[in-house]
Amino acid sequence: MKIGVIGGGQLGRMLALAGTPLGMNFAFLDPAPDACAQALGEHIRADYGDLDHLRQLADEVDLVTFEFESVPAETVAFLSQFVPVYPSAEALRIARDRWFEKSLFKDLGIPTPDFADIQSQADLDAAVASIGLPAVMKTRTLGYDGKGQKVLRKAADVTGAFAELGSVPCILEGFVPFSGEVSLIAVRARDGETRFYPLVHNTHVNGVLNLSIASTQHPLQKLAEDYVGRVLKALDYVGVLAFEFFEVDGGLKANEIAPRVHNSGHWTIEGAECSQFENHLRAVAGLPLGSTRKIGESAMLNFIGEVPAVEKVVAIDDCHLHHYGKAFKAGRKVGHATLRSVDRATLDRQITAVESLIDQA
Repeated sequence: MKIGVIGGGQLGRMLALAGTPLGMNFAFLDPAPDACAQALGEHIRADYGDLDHLRQLADEVDLVTFEFESVPAETVAFLSQFVPVYPSAEALRIARDRWFEKSLFKDLGIPTPDFADIQSQADLDAAVASIGLPAVMKTRTLGYDGKGQKVLRKAADVTGAFAELGSVPCILEGFVPFSGEVSLIAVRARDGETRFYPLVHNTHVNGVLNLSIASTQHPLQKLAEDYVGRVLKALDYVGVLAFEFFEVDGGLKANEIAPRVHNSGHWTIEGAECSQFENHLRAVAGLPLGSTRKIGESAMLNFIGEVPAVEKVVAIDDCHLHHYGKAFKAGRKVGHATLRSVDRATLDRQITAVESLIDQA
């Protein structure tokens, strides 16, 4: 089976690493000349709206998926005329737009921060008067890793904020005084079978995910599964989906979804019976889903800007290095380490050891 992937970054690369043992081959459509997934398959270098090359991809593969939600929904809709594409164009259309996304959560009875659609500075002024400050203003599409957003703490922050974010459609969300940030990785098969990984505790630095630790018997696991299950069913979703939540007053409030494999699920490569990457491929290919059971205690640390010396990283017991093959650049995700241990105390020591290497890099 040959899988087409829209996008050739590290997520596409890790999908191919998971699919190769299953006898799958890959083709990546990505405009970047140095797309890091190209070492794992054919690289069709083209823009995501290039219909001729999209048709070429469709003719070469058995099905198509995508590695990130910056792909236009129109691209997926076009491809679906010729080849199966999972997740669907409709799922992508909703997940990539924060207004559609939050509106879906509200319709499904999933708690969210107060939010408003912002099409102008006048809309922003009115929304701030209604929602209050502090609040977070975000572009409706394309923002990620802290990009495309601004925290509004005082009246002076509101002035000119719409222009500051590019005078593009935005959403204003009430600030959530959360006690923690968690995410749930789920996978849904073509026939509707759904499986969930353990909730993950996430720590961000400057809006970028830094550390993810898989939980053990989290008290909010079932509630998170209920909320995510509602979204998966409503979208008739196929593949892996990540749902990020705020922990608030012993419950959960929705932050956002990602219609793809997700950074906070990287720990599953070594820390679960079947990784999120393999399970995504199983789901879209119509294969039986794999076990999402956690193996021991697991965590993931991102390497931002550069990867520490390989020999030092792998010298840490049960530390697994994943180098993306990207050029080092400030603020860029260039690799990660996954850690696995028999108990949490040992895992914490491993995390500290990797963090010390990051500090030295």
